[in-house]
Amino acid sequence: MACYGLVHLIVAYLALRIAFGGGSGEPADQTGALQEIGSNAFGTAVLWVLSIGLIAFGLWQVLMAATGYEWVSGGKRVRKRLGSGGRAIVVFALGYSAIRIAAGAGSSAGNQNQQEATAKLLALPAGPALVVVAACCVVAVAVASGVKGVRRSFLEDLDTIQLPRATRRWVARLGTGGYLAKGVVFALVAALLGYAGLRSDAREAGGLDAALRTLAGQPFGTVLLTIVALGLAAFGAYCFGAAWAHKR
Repeated sequence: MACYGLVHLIVAYLALRIAFGGGSGEPADQTGALQEIGSNAFGTAVLWVLSIGLIAFGLWQVLMAATGYEWVSGGKRVRKRLGSGGRAIVVFALGYSAIRIAAGAGSSAGNQNQQEATAKLLALPAGPALVVVAACCVVAVAVASGVKGVRRSFLEDLDTIQLPRATRRWVARLGTGGYLAKGVVFALVAALLGYAGLRSDAREAGGLDAALRTLAGQPFGTVLLTIVALGLAAFGAYCFGAAWAHKR
């Protein structure tokens, strides 16, 4: 989980570079973060360690999806287990990308992958409708993330009694800001995906990098993107606290 947090911290740094006009290099997404880490010999060594950590985190999420969240019941447990299953897929993909970059094989940009996947979906019968449905699913993830941040329901997964009182307060604040920022980013990704479906144009789709660059292009975009970047950094920092106190 700490490795997952580190990736978010680097994404936040890349987003800040975009906000202040210095983002012409790596994409501001998880792949760009991995490329930033592995940009030198020492970083490559760190990237191998990070890939092992991400794969371990993914395996833990698989176990949580299968048998975890015993401290809640009913529909809430089902939702949390489904969330862990989805998170495992994302983290395994990150771990695979980290291994490829560390081994010198490189990794394609997230936006390009998103557009290629959208193009394949659009080519199917009722493809545009399927893309719009996918966008609605991402909207649901965005809303869930925002609600999680506002209600601070993430705290029920933490054994906060382990943490000093001041640390508990900071973990709660960082988690709130982090989940709200992730909700904003997911909403932007959903908007791009939905627009691509309605126009039947895969070029309109994009992942995290496209969402952040779209935000930067709006009025007061520098301010808005800076706020979102700080929120992503908050989520990264929250992951370190959650790594220490998460219930098993």
